Amino acid sequence: MNGEYEESRKVWERCFVGQMKMLGEDHYDMLGTLNNLGAGYQSLGKNEKALEYYERSVKGSEKLLGKNHPETLLTTMNIANIHADQMDFGKAEPLYERALEGFEAQLGKDHDDTMRSAKEFETFCEDSGNEEKLADLRKRYAL
Repeated sequence: MNGEYEESRKVWERCFVGQMKMLGEDHYDMLGTLNNLGAGYQSLGKNEKALEYYERSVKGSEKLLGKNHPETLLTTMNIANIHADQMDFGKAEPLYERALEGFEAQLGKDHDDTMRSAKEFETFCEDSGNEEKLADLRKRYAL
């Protein structure tokens, strides 16, 4: 399985290099490539490298699309997930909150992306032992 991820990562790296030459990092199409590279590295367990690409993607997405655009928020959740996996709850929690608040503001409380964000935040709260936040999420989103 890791071989498949490694092969995918190589393809995305080649895409990234080509796109950078043709489009530059501030182009919209680069956002997806950066995010995919982050996901590839995350799948390989290379979280520091994944964070590097996710953070570049968020920075570009904020610049091109805005802080509360759904694409920006999805990558924000990816970053939160890595911090949560690393048990860095202090970094993860505000990112989950930002993503959830942004999705709800942009897409509404019942949208699939909002609910997915709420469920990921719920899992985080279970893992981190934040019972107060967990109860609030479950009540607010009927989880």
